[in-house]
Amino acid sequence: MGDGLLRLIGATDATISLAHDYGQIIYIMMPPAMMQNTLASIIRADGSPRYAMGAMLVGALINIVGDPLAIFVLDMGIKGAAYATILGQFVSFLICAVYLRKSKTFRLRAESFRIDIKQLKQIMALGASSLLTQLSIVIITVVNNILLVKYGAASSYGADIPLAAFVVIMKLFQIVLNIAIGIAAGAQPIVGYNYGAQKFDRVRELLKAVIKWTAIVGIVCMLLFEVFPNAFIRLFGSDGELYMEFAVRCLRIYLLLILFTCVQKVCAIFLQSIGRAQAAAPLAILRDLLLIVFSILMPLFLGVTGIFRAAPIADVLAMLITAVVMLRLWRELQAPPQAEPAIEGHIRPSKAGVIVTISREHGSAGKRIGQLLAGMMQVPCYYKEVTALAAQESGLAAEFISDINKNSPERLKELYMSTTIVQQAVVAQDRIIKKIADNGSCVIVGRAADYVLREYPDVVRIFIHAPKDYRIKKVMEMYGDTPQQAEKNLAHSDAARANYYQSVTGTDWAYSDNYDLCIDSSIGEQASAETILVYLQKKGY
Repeated sequence: MGDGLLRLIGATDATISLAHDYGQIIYIMMPPAMMQNTLASIIRADGSPRYAMGAMLVGALINIVGDPLAIFVLDMGIKGAAYATILGQFVSFLICAVYLRKSKTFRLRAESFRIDIKQLKQIMALGASSLLTQLSIVIITVVNNILLVKYGAASSYGADIPLAAFVVIMKLFQIVLNIAIGIAAGAQPIVGYNYGAQKFDRVRELLKAVIKWTAIVGIVCMLLFEVFPNAFIRLFGSDGELYMEFAVRCLRIYLLLILFTCVQKVCAIFLQSIGRAQAAAPLAILRDLLLIVFSILMPLFLGVTGIFRAAPIADVLAMLITAVVMLRLWRELQAPPQAEPAIEGHIRPSKAGVIVTISREHGSAGKRIGQLLAGMMQVPCYYKEVTALAAQESGLAAEFISDINKNSPERLKELYMSTTIVQQAVVAQDRIIKKIADNGSCVIVGRAADYVLREYPDVVRIFIHAPKDYRIKKVMEMYGDTPQQAEKNLAHSDAARANYYQSVTGTDWAYSDNYDLCIDSSIGEQASAETILVYLQKKGY
């Protein structure tokens, strides 16, 4: 690791050789350490959370015991601490790797290591929130290190004391924050399921429980830090009266409102649990962005301690903004869900034969054309029935599943689609579409059925489109919209369908090569259905 980079992120003349020795060793183990974290998540998802926890605990214990042995008993200094750390990481990695031989739901093969761009995008979307959180912590650490060196050098404490104190304070901060995040993350699947099932009374109770226990953790830790700061500082060693004076003072300032930090972060995770990605992503990094801004501004007036005083200011502002968002959510959760007319929810008898999937632009009368075609073929047509059946299968509300297309935002669409609750709904839909196809010949409208059934034989994929003016007129007839409203609804609906399709399939919704036949429905609904029927007959169905 280059000295230039170390100095850039805050190393001083007194610490650069230590940072260099430690960093060189630690970064050797970076690939296995990253794989260990990934494997631990896979093991938890495979239904073995205790195994994953055990692997991590073994590594942590090796590190804890190994540090003093290597540093003091073997007299290896800072290099000993690094070796103890990478030994713990490597042992954890080995334990996790051994699990792969006895996994419950999957087996690794050579093709498992082939890169799948679509899956990679979905994985990246799932990890976006964690990435933003971790990235913001790194940025805060780097910015603060640079500022501490600059302003510390101009103070009576020098550059090294503020840096050392900051490391200790950030360790304590991360321990408390990880406990709070663990509470919220543990509640995520339960919150998401109940929200998707529109059991809003349960969602409110879960929100109260998550905030209550997070607040208890935050209050207890805040009181401990304020009353016994010396004890926590000494856990990491003490280096003279001047260091203790500075560290104690800044610990009390920086962690004064850690309660707010915990609650604010937990609220962001809660929003992600219910698919509110557009609100969750900004809130996840709001406090950190404010902290960076005030960390730069405050020391201009208050010197080196101003860097630490930036934290409670950022906590207050972030909490106020988060409170406004959560109060709005609370009012929404109190409103009774709007029930749609009940849709018949069963798979109807059919005969062997072709399965027709229809994707369509909004206002192109694709649903009506599908119904007419199904009547001509004398087979069932499925549209809203898919969501009704998926609701029965998953326990989620049919309205929630139906609205996924509508609610898929243009920005942050990958993050929205990757939320646990939305993925549950998508998986339920896919399962039902396959069951419908297994039942025999039919017409399925929407829901990316063409992609879901991509491995099925005898599937004909249709895309229905029409000129914009024709579709505007159709929307005005169907919904009573004004021309301006109709044009706006066309753009919104088509964008939402394109976002959904792209998220599920990784391809362009309106790309003609995805379909066997693209038809302009401005020739009329009946004529369009007849044209499709002729095409099917020409294909030998």
